[in-house]
Amino acid sequence: MIKDLLQQKILILDGAMGTMLQRYKFTEEDFRGERFKDWEHPLQGNNDLLSLTQPEAIAEIHRKYFAAGADIVETNTFSGTTIAMADYHMEDLVYELNYESARIAKAVAKDFTAREPHKPRFVAGSIGPTNKTASMSPDVNDPGFRAVSFDELRIAYKQQVEALLDGGADMLLVETIFDTLNAKAALFAIEEVKEERKIEVPIMVSGTITDASGRTLSGQTAEAFLISISHIPILSVGFNCALGASQLVPHLEVISKKSDYAISAHPNAGLPNAFGEYDESPEQMAAQIKEYVEKGLVNIVGGCCGTTPEHITAIAEVVKGFNPRELAVVG
Repeated sequence: MIKDLLQQKILILDGAMGTMLQRYKFTEEDFRGERFKDWEHPLQGNNDLLSLTQPEAIAEIHRKYFAAGADIVETNTFSGTTIAMADYHMEDLVYELNYESARIAKAVAKDFTAREPHKPRFVAGSIGPTNKTASMSPDVNDPGFRAVSFDELRIAYKQQVEALLDGGADMLLVETIFDTLNAKAALFAIEEVKEERKIEVPIMVSGTITDASGRTLSGQTAEAFLISISHIPILSVGFNCALGASQLVPHLEVISKKSDYAISAHPNAGLPNAFGEYDESPEQMAAQIKEYVEKGLVNIVGGCCGTTPEHITAIAEVVKGFNPRELAVVG
């Protein structure tokens, strides 16, 4: 169904989960809840854990984004791998974190779809890049060193993918890719699960351009990134995070021209200010995203850091009069 919808209209992805969670001002005790009140390590900042300790807040955020006009919400699982959860000594909770996050989002999606059958809602299982890079050394004095191997990433991602699908995710979003080798491990794991379960799952892939040179952290241009993931059957390819909407335009132009897949973009609300906050108003951001649709560059748009339901409402409003970018192939 999602493939059919992509032919008909520009789909709206949700905005930032972290930005919304900051509004709740959760304390260490809130993160812990009753279940983890005696955990030996600090837990504040582990946003994925809130799917277990503050599930109603997570559901409320999903509801706000759907009400704002989103067709797709992302699960609260950006750090949902054993590799990222090692920071909190919570590797053993990874399956539950992903399963519950997907289940919460799916329940909200079903509720909205039941009330508005003409506008079906979907859940994308969010698969983040982890906090390690497979193709570069974190140690400048030892360029051959790697903090993580491809196989370690593959195993971690496979566990996450299985739990997201079991919890009800409709599609998988491999996002904020700064190292394409990490993404390849995630895509390999997804293909393994698809083969084992004899299922098809739509896959969205979203890289991140980290600086003004127009390259990912591991040094790829937009076109090189596209080529390096195009061997996998995917639903969409695009960019998110790191840049504001206007800075993404040239990179979207490159992949839009070169790709047969749907193109997605969920930029930040501008660039961070001196305090690391995002100042771009919903109106300012929507005005910039209007350029995407006027040029026929995208099929899916949403927001990343600093974006809120207000931003998503403004974006949905500005794109609704435009046709989606024409598709040669929908993976």
